[in-house]
Amino acid sequence: MSKVKDFLTKEEEQEIIEAIVVSEKNTSGEIRVHLEKTTALDPYDRAMEVFNELKMDQTQLKNGVLIYLAVEDKTFVICGDQGINNIVKNDFWDSTKDIMVAHFKNGNFKQGLIDGILRAGEELKKHFPWSEDDTNELSNEISKG
Repeated sequence: MSKVKDFLTKEEEQEIIEAIVVSEKNTSGEIRVHLEKTTALDPYDRAMEVFNELKMDQTQLKNGVLIYLAVEDKTFVICGDQGINNIVKNDFWDSTKDIMVAHFKNGNFKQGLIDGILRAGEELKKHFPWSEDDTNELSNEISKG
């Protein structure tokens, strides 16, 4: 299962995208998931590179959240832009990762991702509620490297 395309089934990918759509309905925040096989960089550094490549650093309110997974390395990073990072409690991302890891340890990657997405969405909704003039600034599709 070292291939990124085999990491999730098409159905699982659709459920994850649906979780992103549901989460973004109530917030101006943007959530993305990026999968790749491996990284030669520090996972956080690579996640920040992907964050910028996906133009997540260009959202109007600086409230993008990326869930980055290096599948073969069995590592993942959640990174938020400065708008959300400046507001959430210091342990928010770590506690979100803990929830996801509990699922990942059982091989349930889809549910781990969905729970992480929904939790990020709830937090974004508190601080960046949806408004009439909101547009979906970024794709909800899972990107792959």
